[in-house]
Amino acid sequence: MAVPAVIPFKPRNPKTRLSCVLDQDEREKFAQLMLCDVVVAAREAGCEPFILATEAFSFGDTRVVEDDRGLNEALNDLLARTPGPLLILMADLPLTTPDAVRRLISTTDDVAIVPGRGGGTNAIYLARADRFRVSYYGASFRKHREIAREAGLSCEIVDSFRIHTDVDEKEDLVELLIHGEGLSRGYLEDLGFSLAIEKGRVGVERKRDKEWSAGSP
Repeated sequence: MAVPAVIPFKPRNPKTRLSCVLDQDEREKFAQLMLCDVVVAAREAGCEPFILATEAFSFGDTRVVEDDRGLNEALNDLLARTPGPLLILMADLPLTTPDAVRRLISTTDDVAIVPGRGGGTNAIYLARADRFRVSYYGASFRKHREIAREAGLSCEIVDSFRIHTDVDEKEDLVELLIHGEGLSRGYLEDLGFSLAIEKGRVGVERKRDKEWSAGSP
């Protein structure tokens, strides 16, 4: 039986921290293409992905559940009604691959977590979703590990570069251009983004806006 994989998504005005390099229409298109990359990876891993959207939204043949409540409230309501397995996967993980997803859902523990940068949580697999609750924002990784402990659930921390790498800031586009293979990378290239190396640092530049660059070590 396919593991259901819920992917929370905000269709309107997403990724505001990328406003310095992408206008709203571009950000919305980019967010949808990252979502597509995640959906494809989850489906090819044998999961049954569906989208938890903050407003009315259609996405091909992928099921969309609309819920305008906050992320924690919407997900916790879903978890309480799911007595079986569930994968929670964020929509801004365009480097995600089927192998990375399969590694996550193959855990023998009750819970498996892929932490994000800065203390966040990028993915959680739950063998029994109704025994868990989420608490995103802030240092959510530490909170989720503690929630598992308090519930008496065994928890594996999965080290996955592909799922660990989310795209929020302009500097994150470097990783996508280097390692990405999906639609979202192609869209950036169509917009004129490319890698730029200056003084030993790798960044990105956009052809129409050469004065801007984002660097990383």
